[in-house]
Amino acid sequence: MAGEKYILHTEHLERHFQVGIEVVKALKGVTFSVEPGEFLTIMGSSGSGKTTLLNILGCLDKPTGGTYLLDGVEISGLSRNDLARLRNHKIGFVFQSYNLLPRTTALENVELPLLYNAEISTHERKERAIKALEAVKLGDRLDHTPNQLSGGQQQRVAIARALVNEPVMILADEATGNLDSRTSYEIMALFQELNQVDKKTIVFVTHEPDIAAFSSRTVFLRDGKVLKDTFNNDIKSAREALDNLPPADDY
Repeated sequence: MAGEKYILHTEHLERHFQVGIEVVKALKGVTFSVEPGEFLTIMGSSGSGKTTLLNILGCLDKPTGGTYLLDGVEISGLSRNDLARLRNHKIGFVFQSYNLLPRTTALENVELPLLYNAEISTHERKERAIKALEAVKLGDRLDHTPNQLSGGQQQRVAIARALVNEPVMILADEATGNLDSRTSYEIMALFQELNQVDKKTIVFVTHEPDIAAFSSRTVFLRDGKVLKDTFNNDIKSAREALDNLPPADDY
């Protein structure tokens, strides 16, 4: 069956919206696939269809036409509850604005996705959350609330939360958009480590070419279509980019 060997597989994906008497075609036949262990960036200017595509890939919306398989599961026929279940088990989300609960510790924020899984005990939930925070180098910040953390640390908490359910794919939406260059490179170094060392599959939406240079492949959208789908033969190291920045005091 098409899509079985892929983490995600889209074929002739269409998404139309009714706006008054007009039909707006946000996606016009988008086709691409992502294999396990790939680090893919999706690029495109405002109005290119990035957000619409992201909502479908994240199982927050369903296509008007075409096919989307997530880890071999066709999403178009699923109910809202089935979509939510699939989303919670298969996808780890990382957002530009972190989306952390403000009066809740880092540990409790990371535990949140596991609260919906009745099969996981309180003890296991805590253990998995600690392990995820240690994976993003925040093992010493478990009891800190978001206002006690820097922007980069808050994004690391968000990444730990995305990892805690052991998803098949991390879906990141402009995850460096609110960060300065130094912190952006730190976050991208972490994503590269998760991809190269832990073999995590990452789909990263960005409008910044220097961020896309850290991935292994980029899909370019324009006017709801795939304009280009290119492999990166010269993947930049975010760790090296970070080391080459001027000292923080001069920055």
